[in-house]
Amino acid sequence: MDHQPRPGVPAKKGACDRLIRLAQRHPDWVLGFEDEVWWSRLARPELHAWAGDEPKRMHQPGAEAGDAGPKALACYGLLRADDGGMMLRFVDGRPVSQVTEDYLSWVCERLAEGGKRALLLVWDNASWHISKRVRSWIKEHNRQVKADGGVRIVSCPLPVKAPWLNRIEPKWVHGKRAIIEPDRPLRAAEVVDRVCSYYGCE
Repeated sequence: MDHQPRPGVPAKKGACDRLIRLAQRHPDWVLGFEDEVWWSRLARPELHAWAGDEPKRMHQPGAEAGDAGPKALACYGLLRADDGGMMLRFVDGRPVSQVTEDYLSWVCERLAEGGKRALLLVWDNASWHISKRVRSWIKEHNRQVKADGGVRIVSCPLPVKAPWLNRIEPKWVHGKRAIIEPDRPLRAAEVVDRVCSYYGCE
């Protein structure tokens, strides 16, 4: 990807770096790296292991007969830069604008309970992040916060084709490797339990 043109990377990265420095000076602000991920019950993550002359191979199991569970579960996540904690919510269906608004509202409520006043939100340019509906919701949310109190949101979109700038990305990779069951597919409830246990969150 390094050879592909990315004219907006320096400017957007600079804006993100300024937010990071700003959050460090305000203990009641939270810098958060947000992303969505699919947790597959069947697909196997890439694993590397030394095995001598016989390489280890992890086969993808098929769904069991009568298994009506979803093949993958959608999950929203926010990595907090202040304490390294993860704020996760599994959702039905796929990420869309309405679900994104619900998730941000939940995050702000939890942060307000901890005495925070602002969320500096770093995320990518997914359509449900930059949609007119979500941008309008954030503006209205901030107006209400100004009038009634709460946690305001400062959105910082990442440059296109620069996923490595989102610190939550490697968290997903390690989590997928940690929860797999080598001999059978996991049930949906098992995926949720293992993910939340691995990240130490509800």
